[in-house]
Amino acid sequence: MKPGFYSIMAAQFFSSLADNALLIAAISLLVQIQSPEWMTPLLKLFFVLSYVVLAAYVGAFADSRPKGKVMFLTNSIKVVGCVAMLLGLHPLLSYAIVGFGAAAYSPAKYGILTELLPAEKLVAANGWIEGLTVCSIILGTVLGGLLISPHIAKTLLLLDLPLVDTHIDTPPEAAIALIVSLYVIAAIINLRIPDTGVTYNVSSKNPIKLVREFSHNFMVLWNDRLGQISLAVTTLFWGIGATLQFIIIKWAESTLGMDLSQGAILQAIVALGVAGGAMWAAARVPLSNSLVVLKYGVIMGFLVITLAAFQKEQFGNLMVNLGFITIHAHLLFTYVFLITIGWMSGYFVVPMNALLQHRGHVLLSAGHSIAIQNFNENLSVLFMLGLYALLISLNLPVQAVILMFGCFVIVTMALVIYRHQCNQKEYDSLYLIGEEKHPHP
Repeated sequence: MKPGFYSIMAAQFFSSLADNALLIAAISLLVQIQSPEWMTPLLKLFFVLSYVVLAAYVGAFADSRPKGKVMFLTNSIKVVGCVAMLLGLHPLLSYAIVGFGAAAYSPAKYGILTELLPAEKLVAANGWIEGLTVCSIILGTVLGGLLISPHIAKTLLLLDLPLVDTHIDTPPEAAIALIVSLYVIAAIINLRIPDTGVTYNVSSKNPIKLVREFSHNFMVLWNDRLGQISLAVTTLFWGIGATLQFIIIKWAESTLGMDLSQGAILQAIVALGVAGGAMWAAARVPLSNSLVVLKYGVIMGFLVITLAAFQKEQFGNLMVNLGFITIHAHLLFTYVFLITIGWMSGYFVVPMNALLQHRGHVLLSAGHSIAIQNFNENLSVLFMLGLYALLISLNLPVQAVILMFGCFVIVTMALVIYRHQCNQKEYDSLYLIGEEKHPHP
């Protein structure tokens, strides 16, 4: 790999690490200002709103100047969001500013890979980027939980600038101040990303024409028999993943008696399972056989439902000796169960993501397909987090929310499988009568 690629990886790691740590710190800040519980999932909703609203424009912006400069500017926007949070702007609005930077950062991050590296190294490069992103999600979530824990927060608050009153007086504020430094590190690394010299002929700067072009590409991908299946699954997955983050925190509090910093560790446990399932799928499932994993989405829905029946009291005070550590049985079961849920989701989404990239490349272009994928996935996040916030505002017990959530996953995945079977029958009919001469990719 060229040296510039390692700069991209380092910048992505620190930026994503900060994004995930900031979410935990922002949740803690909402608790500190005594916001209603339904506001917590709105943090993620405000973050991803820019991905949906700006979907037709961020690609053109990323192509308008060197990608390293785009990544520097967008990381700087994230710093502005953090500073606004420290200065007293409501966490929802501040986190929306950070999301604005993230939405513009994404196409530049992926787009520069095609400029910097030869085609034969793109698969490996994407694998490294995605693997590093999963690691940053796990570590960022853990870091956020640690920074707001009483012991570490107390130490951070003792650190202060001489003769300067920073007005940083609470654990969430101390955590956010430290997270700012991670964004600054990422921005500095962005300056080391080389200018590839690649320029693009922007088809139009007219916002109306950009929306029309985006709409056309949107319909092309959804009308494709394989594109619509892979897009439906990845769209569902990201909505599930975003909502599951908050469900686990709420479930850990009500069922296990855990505080926010401990619940954040459970989020990292799920992410660890996702990483394992993703690597297993990458090694075991070829692109030509990618659709066989659809059934695992249904299985994951049943596992989520089982989570609603879990009770800490079922295990009593039973302890399990693992040789190197003795752990409460209910905690061991929780860790194994959450890793399994994560494993299933990682196993079925990676082949679908690869299939979607393939169809997007064949039908459109890498940049356009990424924009459409981001739009659909984050629209799903908006819908499912909004629904979750509504259920929480109605004071429904978390077990009821989990049950409805699991049933939704089962039903939607079953509908996707049924749609795929109908597509297969339609294709077989066309192939038999000669209207489609070659097997579908």
